Amino acid sequence: MTSPALAIQNLSKEYDGTLAVNNLSFTIEPGEIFGLLGPNGAGKSTTINMIAGVTRVGSGSIEIFGFDNQSDSRITRRLVGVMHQEIVIDNFFTIDQALRLHAGYYGVRDDAAWRQRLIDRLGLKPHLHKVMIKLSGGMKRRFMIAKALIHKPRLLILDEPTAGVDVELRHTLWDFVREINQQGTTILLTTHYLEEAEQMCDRIAIMNHGDLIALETTSTLLKELGTRSMLVHLQTPIKELPDHLCCQAVELDDTGTTLRLTLSASQSTGELLKHLCDINLPIADIETRKASLEEIFLQMTQAGRVKP
Repeated sequence: MTSPALAIQNLSKEYDGTLAVNNLSFTIEPGEIFGLLGPNGAGKSTTINMIAGVTRVGSGSIEIFGFDNQSDSRITRRLVGVMHQEIVIDNFFTIDQALRLHAGYYGVRDDAAWRQRLIDRLGLKPHLHKVMIKLSGGMKRRFMIAKALIHKPRLLILDEPTAGVDVELRHTLWDFVREINQQGTTILLTTHYLEEAEQMCDRIAIMNHGDLIALETTSTLLKELGTRSMLVHLQTPIKELPDHLCCQAVELDDTGTTLRLTLSASQSTGELLKHLCDINLPIADIETRKASLEEIFLQMTQAGRVKP
């Protein structure tokens, strides 16, 4: 039986009596792109730091491909690559020098072909001999991804990898992440760009105040927790809302020509449309849309949803 890429059981950590992570449990299967989401202060970075071995585990356990990250720390640190949210560089080294040295920190020999591939794919070649202090913010982030991958980790942790980068670089990074994932690297991602998580992640965990409040496939979150809305544009204005509209909520705009109706997850658009026709609304046009992951995220974290 194949071990999970990451297995977290009853993980907790407190600082000065305040729980940063509270009894957290989840697993990530090999080959997944897994999203760990939450607002600032949710406990994501503390969790990542415990997985990476740079923060002591308070209680509970972390296994990486079957190895305990406390008793087998040398093995697990070699299995994991981390791109931290903060830019961590050594201003005295050039990109070339840093990448040649970094694999050795994990007891791994420098692989010149792999190093060159990272340099080429991440667009680092024109800047190889610049010291870090001379690099732009986006170039530093490209370097940090290369550094996280230089020892060929099986689990790559990306903590806010596209924070503050331009659109072109964001697409470049995600194309490369998809590429290495297809070749077998498991990805754990945190991001505040929730449209990225929606497009990239197979499953998503949402944390809030140290608690796990959701853990589902992305499609299930969108289907079961998301609402849908319908904009009904009218040929002639109406002065007040029709009685007995069968939907969760309805609003009429100031002009009286547009109705916004919110549907429940189980309610069909056809059912509502038939009802609107039965009450003889002067319909000119209709638009429908589904809730995004961002809307679901805000709904859950602001409501203080109970842990599943």
